[in-house]
Parts: sequence; C-alpha cells; structure tokens
Amino acid sequence: MAITIALIITGIAVGLLVLYGADIVVGFNSDNGEGFIPFDHKTRGMGLGLPAMILPIIAYVISRKEPSKGLGILIIIAGILIITGGAVVIGNADMAAAAESGRNVISETMPIVVAGVIQIGLGILKIKKS
Repeated sequence: MAITIALIITGIAVGLLVLYGADIVVGFNSDNGEGFIPFDHKTRGMGLGLPAMILPIIAYVISRKEPSKGLGILIIIAGILIITGGAVVIGNADMAAAAESGRNVISETMPIVVAGVIQIGLGILKIKKS
C-alpha cells in the first residue's frame, strides 16, 4: 500500500515538473515571454516546483522499508528534471541585469540543484535497498 501511494505522489511530482518545463519552453518561444500558465515565475515556482521537490522526498520516507526499483527510478527522474531546470535558469539568466538589481542567480538557484541531488541520492538508495 505504501509503495502504491509513493509511486502515485512521485508520478504527480514528475508530472508537475514536466508541466512546469513545458510552460517555460512555451514562454521561450512566445513573443511576450509568457507560457500557457497565467502566473509569474515566482507563483509558478511555488505552485509547481515546490511540491515537485517535496513529494518525492515524502514518497521515499513513507516507503523506506519497502523495496521498489520503480520508485527509485521515478525519484531519480524527478531529481534529474529539477537539476535540468536549475541549469536552464542559470544558462538563460541575464547576469548583467541580475548584477544591477543586486541578485545572484547562481546562489538563488543552488538550493534547487541541491534538492535535485538529494532526490537522486534517495532514488539510488531506494534502488540499492531493492
């Protein structure tokens, strides 16, 4: 039962990440720079990104005693998607504009990358225990 719930919530997390990524890709290709989700980047990140970072960790915790290679693979996929998203943010950042406004894009993005690395580690642990 715990594995089923864990697989469902991790699948939801992967779905949220894919939806978030698709919205960003649409925004890159549009004239106004906005995707199909009518929110600013902060609201989109809080609504789609934050749950996608938390749900796989919850899935690991609730299923920690039960082996499941499938869950481990899903958690790794979520971590890779998060790291990829962080790399896209860093790669597309306007460093000059960020410096003028006093922002440091790399230090703002590193917690996201760390969360992705943690998820990959948890996925590897899940697979090794299976």
